[in-house]
Amino acid sequence: MSAALLVIDVQQSFEHRPYWDTHDLPEFSRRLNQLIAGCEAAGIPVVNILHADNDDVFRKDSGWVKPMAFLRHTPMATFEKHVHNALTESGLLQWLNERNIRHLIISGIRTEQCCETTTRVASDLGFTVDFVSEATLTFAMTHANGTVYSAAEIKARTELVLAGRFARICSVAQVLADLKKPEVAHA
Repeated sequence: MSAALLVIDVQQSFEHRPYWDTHDLPEFSRRLNQLIAGCEAAGIPVVNILHADNDDVFRKDSGWVKPMAFLRHTPMATFEKHVHNALTESGLLQWLNERNIRHLIISGIRTEQCCETTTRVASDLGFTVDFVSEATLTFAMTHANGTVYSAAEIKARTELVLAGRFARICSVAQVLADLKKPEVAHA
C-alpha cells in the first residue's frame, strides 16, 4: 500500500497567535524533521498542507501562510485548506487517489484540531492512518469552567480517542522502522 506523509499547518501563522508557546517547539521540530527525512529516504512523498482563512494571520495577504523556518524539505506537493481537515476541498484527496495512496502518516499543528480532524476524516474515507503524536504540536487550553489543560494532556486525550478507532498511534521510530519492511510499498 502506498503511503504519504502529511505535514499539516506547520506554518508561520501560529507564531503570531496569542497562545503561541515555544516550550515544546525544539522537540517537535527535531521529531518532525526526523520523520520527514526518514520518509524522503524511503521514497514516501511528503505533502505540505497550509491553512488559509479570514482570521488575521491565517489570511493569505498576512504573509504568514508559509512553512515555519525550521522546515527545510521540498514537498512533493503543497495544498491549501480552508477547513479543519486536509482532505475535503483542498485537492489533496484527488491527488492521493490519482497516486493510489491509501496510507497516511499524520504530523503537524494542532494535535487536537486539524491533525485529529484530518485523521478522523481519512479513516472514514478508508485510509490507513498512522498518527505520530510526537511529530504534532499543540498548546495549553482553558476550558469554560476554568480548568487549564496542558499540551501534554491534550495530546494524551487525542491519542485516547483516536487509538484503534481512527488510527494507529505511533512514534517516529515506529513509522520509520515500518517503512523499511518489504510489505510497505513506496509511492
